[in-house]
Amino acid sequence: MRFEDDLEPVSPALRERLAPGGTLRAGINLSNFLLVSAKTPDGGPAGVSPDMARAIADHLGVGLRLVPYASPAILADAAARHEWDIGLIGAEPQRAETIAFTPAYAEIEATYLVPAGSPLNGIAEVDAPGVRIAVTGKTAYGLWLDRNIRHAELVRTATMDETLADFRDKDLDALAGLRARLITDVEQLTGARILDGRFMTVQQAIGIARNGDAQTDAALAWLTRFVETAKTSGLIAELIRKHGIEGLSVA
Repeated sequence: MRFEDDLEPVSPALRERLAPGGTLRAGINLSNFLLVSAKTPDGGPAGVSPDMARAIADHLGVGLRLVPYASPAILADAAARHEWDIGLIGAEPQRAETIAFTPAYAEIEATYLVPAGSPLNGIAEVDAPGVRIAVTGKTAYGLWLDRNIRHAELVRTATMDETLADFRDKDLDALAGLRARLITDVEQLTGARILDGRFMTVQQAIGIARNGDAQTDAALAWLTRFVETAKTSGLIAELIRKHGIEGLSVA
């Protein structure tokens, strides 16, 4: 999709800030199965997130190199090492200390799964004394729980598969996760159910490393206009349909 009628031409200085040397390096979170939903014939990441990076590179008139990371935490930590020029990741306050974010282009519901026979029936009931919540640490929804859970205990693991195993093997009271993933998890747990509603939505955005200079501010302003145009033009909705993704919506 082309945005020539909606976005101003890119200056050489802005192009160089976003894509030094003529190649845009885009950090991609491989663990988000809604945004990276397939592989290319050569084994690279494919999905909504890589396609967004491609659309940005195409409009800049530069090459694209996807820089994959196994988790959002590793991607976020790499900002300080300047391993990528833009990062496609959930926008969270902790990450915003080193990464400047555009508005979200897509959002994902996060909720809880509870085991068979659980007395928990609503989202608000989960944050209570004695309740233990399994959660994948340093995910966007995990960081939200770090800030907002007041009474329950968070039991953190490194991957979603490990979190599911902890929930099952340690008889935990709730499993926090993306609704789309929990729909798969609940099929493995006899009698388990997913609570109605959500405790937050993960806001998927485009980030750039904070450098504190005018060119970074200009680059973020341009990326913000790109994201807003991508939403209003229907590009994001088109990419979601293209990849057949359930559980992801335009922000």
